Amino acid sequence: MYQNMLIPTDGSELSEKAIEQGVSLAKALGAKITVVTVRHPFFALRGQPQMVLYMPDELKGYVRDYVAADATKRLAAAEAIAKRGGVPCETVEVEHDQVYEGILETATDRGCDLIVMASHGHSGISAVLLGSETLKVLTHSTLPVLVCR
Repeated sequence: MYQNMLIPTDGSELSEKAIEQGVSLAKALGAKITVVTVRHPFFALRGQPQMVLYMPDELKGYVRDYVAADATKRLAAAEAIAKRGGVPCETVEVEHDQVYEGILETATDRGCDLIVMASHGHSGISAVLLGSETLKVLTHSTLPVLVCR
């Protein structure tokens, strides 16, 4: 059935639960997991597309270091969950200005056959304002997607 499941993580409690559920499913099927965290390129910080931000180089370095450390922490937590579950795990950090595209490209590049991801369950105006990476993945994916809540 499924041999390599992609599980995106944003470091939230809900994405951790999706990792746990993905690990359980992978163990039952004898599959492996690939965990990805997608970060925005430094220049793609949210704001007006034409807006130019001036930031001292020292501060840029601090922000890059912080983002890299956060990604490492997310992936280490996922690896620990997989190890406890006895499931082979590969971790990937991707830089992409569109999170959902980074997820889909990683699934293709790594030969994944299922995407397991969390949904934060935003609805109404918050869903419109915040957007939903899960919805974007569901809309654009050619692979099956298992949504955990």
